[in-house]
Amino acid sequence: MPRKLSAVAPEWWDYTTLDDDLVRAVAQLTPERLFRLSRPGFRVVFYDTLEDFYLAEALEYVSAWRQSTEDNPVGICGPIGPTEQLPLVARLVNALELNVRSAHFWGMDEWFLDGREAPANHPLSFERADRELCFNRIRKELRMPDRHLHFPKADTTAYRQSWSGVRCAVMQGGQGDVKHWAFNDPVRRKGKYKDAPPAPAEYRRLATRVVDLHPLTIAQNARTSGGGNIALVPTQAISVGPVETWQAEKVSIWHAGTHDNPFGQRLTAFMIAQRVVDTAVPMSLLADHPNVQFNYYRRGLGTCDVEMH
Repeated sequence: MPRKLSAVAPEWWDYTTLDDDLVRAVAQLTPERLFRLSRPGFRVVFYDTLEDFYLAEALEYVSAWRQSTEDNPVGICGPIGPTEQLPLVARLVNALELNVRSAHFWGMDEWFLDGREAPANHPLSFERADRELCFNRIRKELRMPDRHLHFPKADTTAYRQSWSGVRCAVMQGGQGDVKHWAFNDPVRRKGKYKDAPPAPAEYRRLATRVVDLHPLTIAQNARTSGGGNIALVPTQAISVGPVETWQAEKVSIWHAGTHDNPFGQRLTAFMIAQRVVDTAVPMSLLADHPNVQFNYYRRGLGTCDVEMH
């Protein structure tokens, strides 16, 4: 039987093409049952306050960078979305007088405009956000040199090479409405993918690259970062790929309840826990990563009950 058409963008693959039985099972997950989805290689963690949530996220930076030495540099790959942890990272480094000069940082993604990466003066620039919210706030005598900050560019060569010789302790991320990490979106439903999305093994071979953004991703970024102005949001981006993701020792995903909805926050945890891998839900590929942690703000989980507003 052919797969359903997407309910939101029929020319694309996305989670609305999944089997109805799977959708119903996910919608019935209570927070308690969600917590019990943990298994070897996949851990679910709850936080009762936003303060604890974002502090724990910031501490992943500190824990990773404390392992770094000149002979054995260590880094972390981090997102824009969420961003609340970034000023906390700088404050912790300064307060602890933590020397992070040997450490590294990889930005997960960047917008792609007019054949090149978005410039740092673009209002939605991810590099700009990372620098202004975190790295420019770290005292100069403690901060890593600029050559240790790796941001994706249109020519991905240098970025991809930067993953060699440096250990990535953690890749952090949020989860978008379309169930991506970074901008690993589902693909268009055309050509050889007209009847089925890419096989997981094929998608896993994707490295840092320029991607077309699913309409849900564009709408989400307008909502969360652009004041609802969809016309402001680019339709392409440069995204870290599964190839680099599998070089990270740990993948840590942070669900505050603001970037994806109650159903979406449950769906990917269920698919990863049950090892249901489908590239229409890119996050589900993490079922095959050996060390994944989903971090939830308990009050941000919401409910999948039908309510009229």
